[in-house]
Amino acid sequence: MKGFKIDDVEINWLGHASFLIKYKGLNIYIDPYELPSEMEKADIILATHDHFDHCSEKDINMLTKEDTIIISPIQCAQKFKNSKPIKEGEEIEVKGIKIKAVPAYNVNKPFHPRGFGVGFLITLGNVTIYHAGDTDHIPEMKDLKPTVALLPIGGKYTMNYEEAVNATLDIKPKIVVPMHCDKLPETITDPNKFKELLESKTKDIEVKILK
Repeated sequence: MKGFKIDDVEINWLGHASFLIKYKGLNIYIDPYELPSEMEKADIILATHDHFDHCSEKDINMLTKEDTIIISPIQCAQKFKNSKPIKEGEEIEVKGIKIKAVPAYNVNKPFHPRGFGVGFLITLGNVTIYHAGDTDHIPEMKDLKPTVALLPIGGKYTMNYEEAVNATLDIKPKIVVPMHCDKLPETITDPNKFKELLESKTKDIEVKILK
């Protein structure tokens, strides 16, 4: 587990599309997958869509305690108690945290049609984190303007690293973290290529490689 802090928010990458965000005593997991059994229990779990590597019943059940809230599209949410289904465009507040579901879909491949999954905007005080989910570079990204963007770069099912660079230039976060590039054989990519290409186009966005 590797991470960093921005203001009073701690962001930890757990591999693939999995993150643990710690904020004011809360543990917020996103897309937990193949995690070790000693992980801290979750207060909130976000799952971007129903594929096995994002809505892992084994991992979500392992992290769940009595008052854990699970937020995801309906296909995933219906598998768990204490779940709140969410659709693209909806915003809810859970345990004082504002969470908005934003578009995530493929434009030139069949794996993630629009409406199947979402990305998340998570507002934690002055910090907004965008977890893109499994998506291509889509026009809606220009409207997001988060502090931190967590973007897939592995290709095949999502953007490749060149497409993710163009997405980053649209989003304009302060910090970008490449993800979804390390577990599935067909998506293994060197995040340093993403970093080098982005830095050749702008010096205004910090790239954090959590590997």
